[in-house]
Order: sequence, then structure tokens, then C-alpha cells
Amino acid sequence: MRYYRLHILIILIFISSCGVKKVSYRDKSPKKIKNKSVKAVNRFFNSMTNEQRTHWYVNTYSKIAIDEMKKFNIPASITMAQGILESNSGKGSLALKSNNHFGIKCHKGWKGKRVYHDDDAKGECFRKYKNPEKSYRDHSIFLNTRDRYNFLFKYNKKNYVKWAKGLSKAGYATDPKYADKLISIIERYELWKLDGSKKPLNKSRERKMSKKQKQNDLIQKTNLYVVKKGDTLYSISRKYNISVQELKNLNNIKDSNISVGQPIKIIN
Repeated sequence: MRYYRLHILIILIFISSCGVKKVSYRDKSPKKIKNKSVKAVNRFFNSMTNEQRTHWYVNTYSKIAIDEMKKFNIPASITMAQGILESNSGKGSLALKSNNHFGIKCHKGWKGKRVYHDDDAKGECFRKYKNPEKSYRDHSIFLNTRDRYNFLFKYNKKNYVKWAKGLSKAGYATDPKYADKLISIIERYELWKLDGSKKPLNKSRERKMSKKQKQNDLIQKTNLYVVKKGDTLYSISRKYNISVQELKNLNNIKDSNISVGQPIKIIN
């Protein structure tokens, strides 16, 4: 009987150690998208929760991010976090329609294909790529060849905190919370492991979440955004990388009028 109980205990310990993995990039064969039309990809993404889609994104592109790190010395964690944030884990319209996963605009000297998308202003010019891999490579070249990012390469490539804050300081994005968002994504999905680190730099996974972080988590779970004072459909569309028309269609809004406290569906 004693040996029987010991045997049962060992089995239980083994089962408990095989729980849900926190980090999904260890999976070697992420689910493939067979039909790559925009409608088919949307159906594919709509079959997942936001969390599942982000894990799928990390599974799919983490190897590319690591390869880029080896060649260009940009932390893979930073590349992945930017890809997740800028492309809405692959579901953003820029990523879907033009394979642009990093929100890189045309800028002077761009000779490749281009698309036009509302961002800081209406109808801005963005780069269009043949495939996501080209977008990842151009992101690496973009950071390596722009003088304003030179100081980043003095940082240790395992220091994702300095890199995140440096990208924000250099003006990669206009969002004042850009660095915090990158760091949060890296720690939430343990992307620091892609850099070869054994532990995160911050112990912020256990810190109390701010009111805004709690709200963002609620949005992740419910796909609903509650309108605040000063919000417009345009400002909400920019914040969540979705067009104004898509917002109207999702919420059956005929004009541009919204009111404080109104729940707005941001993902189908």
C-alpha cells in the first residue's frame, strides 16, 4: 500500500508539472494559415482569443526575431514586442494588407511599394512588403541606419528596458506609454528568454497594476473599449489600429457621434 501511494504521488507531481506553459514560443510547429486572403486570415484570427492570437504570433515569428538579433544586434524581445504591439498580433490592417508589422512609414528615399493608412494624420504613406519576413528585415535595417537610433546599440542586447525606453526617447512612436507597453508585453509573454536571458530585468510582473493597465486587461478579455471624455472614433481607431469604418461597422454606428461611457467593440 505504501508503494502504491508513493506511485500515485509521483504521477500527480508529474501531471502538475505538465500544466499550461507560460511561454508558447517553445512550440516548434505553430498553426499555419493555409488561405492567406484577408477574409480567410480574419476568420483564422477570429477563431482565437486575443491571448491565443498573441501566442500564435510569437510562435510564428520568434525565430525570425532571433535571426535578426544575431545579424543586427537588436534584442529579439524588443523586435517581437514591437511586432505584437504595432501589428495587433498580426491582425492589424497594415499587417494584413501590406505585411507591415512595425508601422514603418515611407519616409524619404523609400523606393518600394506603398499603401496609405490613417495614423497621426489621414492618408499617411506606409511601406508595403512582399511577406512578413521582409518587414522584419526592413525593421532591422531601419533601426541600424537611422542616426537617431545609434545610441541604442551601445546598450546590452539583453537590456530590453533600456531599449524600450530608448526607442520611445528616439521618437519611434508618439504614444507616451510606448516603452511601458513594450516592457509589459515582454514580461507578460516572457520574451526576454528570446534574448538568452534567464530572468526578467524588472520584477514588475508582480507589481500592482495601474488603473490604465487594468482597463487594458479588461479590453483584452472583452474586446470592448469604454468611451472617455475627449475620445473620438478617429482617436480610438488610431489607438487600436483599426479603421474608423471598421469601428462603425462593428458597432452599427451610422455617424461619428459617440458618448462618454459608451462601450465600443474594437475586435470582431
